[in-house]
Amino acid sequence: MNRLLRLFFVLPMMALLVVPAFAQKKEVEGPPIPNDPILSVLPKKTFTNLRIRRPVTITHAGDGSNRVFFAEQQGVILAVPNDPQVEETEVFLDIEDSVRFNPKQNEEGLLGVAFHPNFKENGEFFVYYTVKKGLVSHVSRFKTKDGKGDPESEEVLLTIDQPFWNHNGGSIEFGPDGYLYIALGDGGKANDPFGNGQNLGTWLGSILRIDVDKKENGKNYGIPADNPFVNTKGAKPEIYAYGLRNVWRLTFDRETGACWAGDVGQGLWEEIDVITNGGNYGWNVREGLHPFSEEFAKPGAKYIDPIFEYHHNVGKSITSGYVYRGKKVPQLVGKFLYADYVTGKIWALEYDYETKKAGTNYRIEEPSNPPVVCFGETEDGEVLMCAIFGDYGSIYEFVSAE
Repeated sequence: MNRLLRLFFVLPMMALLVVPAFAQKKEVEGPPIPNDPILSVLPKKTFTNLRIRRPVTITHAGDGSNRVFFAEQQGVILAVPNDPQVEETEVFLDIEDSVRFNPKQNEEGLLGVAFHPNFKENGEFFVYYTVKKGLVSHVSRFKTKDGKGDPESEEVLLTIDQPFWNHNGGSIEFGPDGYLYIALGDGGKANDPFGNGQNLGTWLGSILRIDVDKKENGKNYGIPADNPFVNTKGAKPEIYAYGLRNVWRLTFDRETGACWAGDVGQGLWEEIDVITNGGNYGWNVREGLHPFSEEFAKPGAKYIDPIFEYHHNVGKSITSGYVYRGKKVPQLVGKFLYADYVTGKIWALEYDYETKKAGTNYRIEEPSNPPVVCFGETEDGEVLMCAIFGDYGSIYEFVSAE
């Protein structure tokens, strides 16, 4: 975010838009730009009757209602039927008075929403947001009342101190194991100055995994027994994987259960990772596959390579999406959808889980090159995409060009 100015968003103060943090504004020379083949798929605007402020999360409740939920960065969650012609939204939760959001420092706000796998029975859902006062993020549990989220029901699970306003991460998702995964940035500023990415003694720069169905050791959650560092002296037991700069976003393949993450680069490289238990993804010793700094390197450390990376002469801030498992667009099935916020390019990446190798990286052409801030999955497995123009979002679906 802090390295982006998209001129066609000119606001009174030329406000920056939400997305993971950017580092450099200058153009960068690099390797030849790949000639990605064009896939016969198009993004098409949908839910065009709605005006939604800065939607940074699109999700569903998994409760059979087929509703779509849009989280506005300012602190409001909206619910609508999964009907492109719908004309009105319903406020599901409003915590705007508790959320810190500043369009000039726009990596804060309401950044993540996840519904409990048993939401239909227990009415529980979880929210990641920046607290109104101070550099602090909360992951909180809420419950429903009369069919809507009850602001008074908040139970704070995690309080995360942030050294700077940027690199907050913010993705929260339930995995197929029923645990809640929480993606945190390295805490901000350039270069990871405190070495948080390689420090198991802090939550920052990591993906956490917690059990929200237990309360243990005075905490409002439990620690899964197979978390990788539960017996490591000095390590935070919540950590599942680390060595990450600013994941935007984290999702699960609904068919294989694999955990996907797009990690926003600093100066040269954007990367896509498949996250594994205990994995160290290298930041800030590496950026993508490439050496970055030896300041916080540890002897004998082993790093997991990204499955794919692209240079800043292609794009400068990855927006990670989903492995498509819907039915409307056969050309996309099994491919990982993602985009670049700065250039507006959209891709669909092939990946072989057996060989752990990426295949062809297909381009999805879009003449307007929208600034994509998030992808979302509907209850039936279709993928939506959101771009922010000024203070409002445009929602897209994917359709076959044929």
